[in-house]
Amino acid sequence: MRVRNRKGASELLQNNPQYVILDPEASKGKWSEIFGNDHPIHIEVGSGKGNFVTGMAAQNPDINYIGIDIQLSVLSYALDKVLASGLPNIKLLRVDGSNLTNYFADAEVDRLYLNFSDPWPKKRHEKRRLTYKTFLETFQQILPENGEIHFKTDNRGLFEYSLASFSQYGMTLQQVWLDLHASDFEGNVMTEYEQKFSGLGQVIYRVEAKFNQ
Repeated sequence: MRVRNRKGASELLQNNPQYVILDPEASKGKWSEIFGNDHPIHIEVGSGKGNFVTGMAAQNPDINYIGIDIQLSVLSYALDKVLASGLPNIKLLRVDGSNLTNYFADAEVDRLYLNFSDPWPKKRHEKRRLTYKTFLETFQQILPENGEIHFKTDNRGLFEYSLASFSQYGMTLQQVWLDLHASDFEGNVMTEYEQKFSGLGQVIYRVEAKFNQ
């Protein structure tokens, strides 16, 4: 999600350390201490403006959620939603999704969400896709045995690529939705992109994939 630079975004993040982790590398292996409990930890890589992570946190108070985005302005808008929600089970990180092992210990995260990731459609950009094998290696390291990735997109090409990538990596496709909003799936929390694209009549794809360790 690309947005214009937001004036005061940096100061907003700096002034809210109760939600924004300002020294993420120091948090590695200490997330239970940071949240003050031993609840499961779910992270969303590419949290956008925070609809999904705040919605999930409200829906599941016994799960700790971490929203990750590299863009300063985008994360500041997510923080707006977190502050408005007042929920205690959310933290935000401004880091790159390719370096998650710098911030999370092995098996410290219980589930990972990829929602409407950049499709990087050109073949020469394949390695930038979040479902490329090098990203999967990183995700596998911070997830527990049989850890899961839940993936949603409106982009059919990226969805087909991701199904193949998961399978080639040796993951199990537990369930696949070719039209999520026409299915009987319950508890779906929409992202900003999902609201926009589904409103235009576009199909939303979803898959739950499990690592086999």
